[in-house]
Amino acid sequence: MNHVRSTFDATANGYDAQRRKLIPCFDDYYGTAVSLAEAGAAKPRILDLGAGTGLLSSMLLAKHPEAQLTLIDLSDNMLAVAKERFAGQPDIDYVCRDYTSYMEEEAFDLIVSSLSIHHLSDEGKQAVYRNAYANLKPGGIFINADQVLGRTPFIDALYKDDWKRKIEASGLTRAELDAAYERTKIDRMSGLDEQLAWLAQAGFSDAGCVYQSFNFVVMYGRKQEEGSRSE
Repeated sequence: MNHVRSTFDATANGYDAQRRKLIPCFDDYYGTAVSLAEAGAAKPRILDLGAGTGLLSSMLLAKHPEAQLTLIDLSDNMLAVAKERFAGQPDIDYVCRDYTSYMEEEAFDLIVSSLSIHHLSDEGKQAVYRNAYANLKPGGIFINADQVLGRTPFIDALYKDDWKRKIEASGLTRAELDAAYERTKIDRMSGLDEQLAWLAQAGFSDAGCVYQSFNFVVMYGRKQEEGSRSE
């Protein structure tokens, strides 16, 4: 985890500016995650795992302006950028720590993550899914916008080749491209099917993939209301 922290500490300041170019499906990808983020409360409690600079949180705040946000990330520098983004905004907590074992006394309406959980081991991912379920209120929603392995080595190579071709034509500088390729060395992607199974095993109902563009996916899970059952 120290390698992950140092990598993102070093890239914090230029992180947001490159997102749209490094994520070819940026608008649909984040747009789907935000569309799914429905809450039954006027002032929903939202937890952003691996929140980074607060990019996804800012989109959720635009949708839920009265939300109470908790941003947790391993990188101090990333959270420093988030604090600048939300300067003067009330009801935002910042937690700098490893979120794989994070538990909170007061449950959340929404738990989200974007482009973070794929840095964890399979065991780490499963622990995060279990804790997310435990940290949600009944009826709460978990959304993970992330990257996954292809079903076969051939399909995974198609994903990687497509991404490389698109970012090479994106206008990023050679140094920015090289830094992006270097960051992929800390990726520990898992398959989509495995992760949907882990979400179901953690207790989530209706665990599914709502959006996919090559290896960019948006996964969804719902914690059932007490006394209800999934059809």
